[in-house]
Amino acid sequence: MTRFVCYGGKGGVGKTTCAAATGLALAGRGHRVLVVSTDPAHSLGDAFDTTVGGEPRELADGCWGVEVSPETGQAAYRRVVEALVADFREAGLRIDEETLEELFAAGLVPGADEVAALEHIADYAASDDWDHVVLDTAPTGHTLRLLDLPEVLASTLGAAGEVRGQVRRLVDSARSAMFGPAAFFGRDRDAPDAVADLRDRLDDVSEVLRDPERTEFRPVLVPEAMAIAETERLVDQLAAAEVPVGTIVVNRVLEADDCDCHRCTTRRQLHEERLADIRERFPDRELCTLPVLDGEAQGRDALDGLARRLDATFE
Repeated sequence: MTRFVCYGGKGGVGKTTCAAATGLALAGRGHRVLVVSTDPAHSLGDAFDTTVGGEPRELADGCWGVEVSPETGQAAYRRVVEALVADFREAGLRIDEETLEELFAAGLVPGADEVAALEHIADYAASDDWDHVVLDTAPTGHTLRLLDLPEVLASTLGAAGEVRGQVRRLVDSARSAMFGPAAFFGRDRDAPDAVADLRDRLDDVSEVLRDPERTEFRPVLVPEAMAIAETERLVDQLAAAEVPVGTIVVNRVLEADDCDCHRCTTRRQLHEERLADIRERFPDRELCTLPVLDGEAQGRDALDGLARRLDATFE
């Protein structure tokens, strides 16, 4: 059963780094791991100091990476619209190809990024290719929209399906009155239904993301007041959405064996105070601290060091 580890939080706190290092940690345990970037501003390739695209690519032994393309969400929307248009045309409504193209002429429809992410999660949840899927999500607002979207779209798609059903019943009634049983000869009402298919896939994703046996959401923050406050709101919102929250990762912590100059000593003391505040606000959560790195959190050497820290959280 594929397990999902989701990293989320404020922009710029190191979610991608944590996701990449977690992928290496789990791969080091002998698992097949896929690290998925759902953030439109992809930086997963930068973390591994290589190129990552829309198809899974092996980044290390047992660890693959992929960056979600919003065009996937666009294609899902288009399949739904085309299915509805086909039924409207059958009912005698004139909707030409030019009109259909105008619906998408402005570019990506709103929510295409989130739908694309959900489409990929649905694919990976149903796949036997991976033991773990690690999600590097977009900043907090995008992540919350991602979690809300299945419920929002379920209502929209349900209404679309009902309209489609009414149109089909009207067409069937008119044809039956005119042609009798011959009206239905050669027609396939059991063909794949794009509207129902997307709704069912979103329902499956919603169930997976709320299943504590399959999903752990890990907030990432840095030891700063604004990041702590935003994380507290995020954890509350995740709890309200029944998304299982696990380890909280505090990144870029200045530790005792670092520089002892006055500036660093003062900063380290501040970080210790912030960590005490975090423990007080989240008393029931496991805390994992990651150190400030000498250089950038990029490349295998940096990621391997963080992977060793994160590995202990999977005991």
